[in-house]
Amino acid sequence: MAQKDPPKAVENILEAVREASSILVVGHIRPDGDCIGSQVGLALALEGAGKRVTVWNQDPVPDKLKFLDRDRRVRKPSSGHSFDLVIATDCAAMDRLGKVADFLLDGVPIINIDHHASNTRYGKMNWVSPREPSTGELIFDLCKWAGWKITQPMADCLFTAVSTDTGSFQYPSTTPDTLETAAELVDRGANLGMICQEIYQSYPLTRVRLLRHVYSNFRLTHDAKTVYFWLRKKDYSRAGASTEESEGLIDHVRAIDGVVVAVVFEEVEAEVTRVSWRSKASSVDVAAIAQSFGGGGHKAAAGARILGKPLGVQRRVLTAIRKSIKAVKATA
Repeated sequence: MAQKDPPKAVENILEAVREASSILVVGHIRPDGDCIGSQVGLALALEGAGKRVTVWNQDPVPDKLKFLDRDRRVRKPSSGHSFDLVIATDCAAMDRLGKVADFLLDGVPIINIDHHASNTRYGKMNWVSPREPSTGELIFDLCKWAGWKITQPMADCLFTAVSTDTGSFQYPSTTPDTLETAAELVDRGANLGMICQEIYQSYPLTRVRLLRHVYSNFRLTHDAKTVYFWLRKKDYSRAGASTEESEGLIDHVRAIDGVVVAVVFEEVEAEVTRVSWRSKASSVDVAAIAQSFGGGGHKAAAGARILGKPLGVQRRVLTAIRKSIKAVKATA
């Protein structure tokens, strides 16, 4: 794949990195494969460039992704540790950093590297490219522009980032460049068999119990064009599962023939619900729906945390989806 010239934002980022000695790499709450893969992949690149690097998230690395962080780079910094630069990856807004944001010192510049269209451009330097379906692709391009060697462990991290955020290259956001990036990463040593085994073919029994709950309790509405289900704290307890094990469950009902939008409602607190949307139709933009509730994401995948009584949240969300589907039918 021919390497294009870097945008001005990337030139500014590389200049800031060159001037920094100690760098903190942060990501969003409840980190997924793109977040961890991008963070650890970038950290390895920066270490190779002679930088002192710490990787930190509010929440720990999910069990399924620990194979990317065998050296346990993702950890809370020691007390009194200072940084010249903070780089946030795959994080659309400051509040998505969670408690980590409270520890970022005023005056330390933040670089914001992300692919979410809803990104709020909160950094001193912002490289936000919604065309890419994953932040992993941006980190891959950054490494090539910087001339940093892409090692086998980095290739594992970045391939995982790209694969997980494209639904293993099944989502319509996947581009020819995405596939070329994946091919280059395999060529540079990404262990495709191991990654697929860890991510897609190795689930604990507790997650299977959660999946049983999903299949037993999902509901269809809007002439079977919308499917939804709830995950409450008691559901996790009955399954003996952690919240990280819900990752990807929505795709099982999203796959139902005729479904246009899939939704999962997850109890966070008594009157706080985490809502995730997935759309199978390019004409139904779930990021716009999520933004109307204070969230964000992509046209085909978005999320929000919504305050209110659970059934009230459900009613409002389903009403917004119905209006979006009806608007598409009216213009068809």
